[in-house]
Amino acid sequence: MLLYALTFVLALLLALYGVPLARRAALQFNIVDRPDGRLKLQAEPVPYFGGLAVYLAFLISLALIFEFRHEALGLMLGGTLMVMLGLIDDFGVLKPWPKLIGQLIAVFVLIRSGIRIEIAALPDWLDLLLTVLWMVGIINAINIIDVMDGLAGGVGLIACGWLFVVAAVNHDALVAVMTSALGGSLLGFLRYNFYPAKIYLGDAGSLFLGLMLAALAMIGKYTAVHPVAVLAPVLILGVPVFDTLFVMYIRWLRGIPVFLGSADHFALRLRHWRLSVPQVVVVSYGVALVLGGLALGMMVMPMKPALVLVGATMTLLVMAAVWLKRIDMSRPAQTMLRREPSPEPARRLP
Repeated sequence: MLLYALTFVLALLLALYGVPLARRAALQFNIVDRPDGRLKLQAEPVPYFGGLAVYLAFLISLALIFEFRHEALGLMLGGTLMVMLGLIDDFGVLKPWPKLIGQLIAVFVLIRSGIRIEIAALPDWLDLLLTVLWMVGIINAINIIDVMDGLAGGVGLIACGWLFVVAAVNHDALVAVMTSALGGSLLGFLRYNFYPAKIYLGDAGSLFLGLMLAALAMIGKYTAVHPVAVLAPVLILGVPVFDTLFVMYIRWLRGIPVFLGSADHFALRLRHWRLSVPQVVVVSYGVALVLGGLALGMMVMPMKPALVLVGATMTLLVMAAVWLKRIDMSRPAQTMLRREPSPEPARRLP
């Protein structure tokens, strides 16, 4: 446990030092998210490069402490590809299809490194297909949820915490040390990203975070008691999964492309209801904590209660989606009509 604590603290300190440097660099080179009066409502441009600082803190802390294995090198290479892809996207020159191809290349690197879904009851081709769908889905889910100050980073930090607990119980050193490094990096970043944000993750950060969380959740061990616990990673990453499915459903109903940015995210709908930015983020953190706790409970309880738990959770999430869909998005958000300490630094929508 001392190794994991040391990794976490080192990554935290590196992020606390590196994020302000990344902010100054982004401002100097004009890599910023500019308000447009439609979806980007911040008072002034907010710099990107927060994700680059998270990546470097993660990488350096592991390089100084951890002895890399074949799988770890594959994860680092895949994560590096995501950072490079995201940096290009942050410059505003990357279209959706090249972005997807880049994600598939990174997933291929992981598969070549032995990082994939392996379910004995399924044929190998189906395991590979599930691996690709899971990885691409979660990468884009984290990218999609990055629409509000502190949201993606905080939800990612909570997911790291739950994945660390699972890894520690299973004595999985690789996942435990990597979640420690990633969690420390995210906590240092949140010091500057929580409302009102001074810096954003950018696509470099959200794509990197999505790949790491998807891969680390995928290779964890969950089914020691019963096979239903294979759904535990879906609950641990339940907030971004829910938002992605919800946004896709709403955009489908409206007849607009899935890749088109729109204010249909659950977080923005809660803003239009009556919650402030910090309140929305804290509620999201609470839901992420509860879903992770349910995932761990499902892993240790007998199969029948686990099935009931999964069914009840899915029912509540569907009910939440129905309620969120009914929120009137045509009128201004309630909290935008109140005096607040500073204008809301809204995120660039994917």
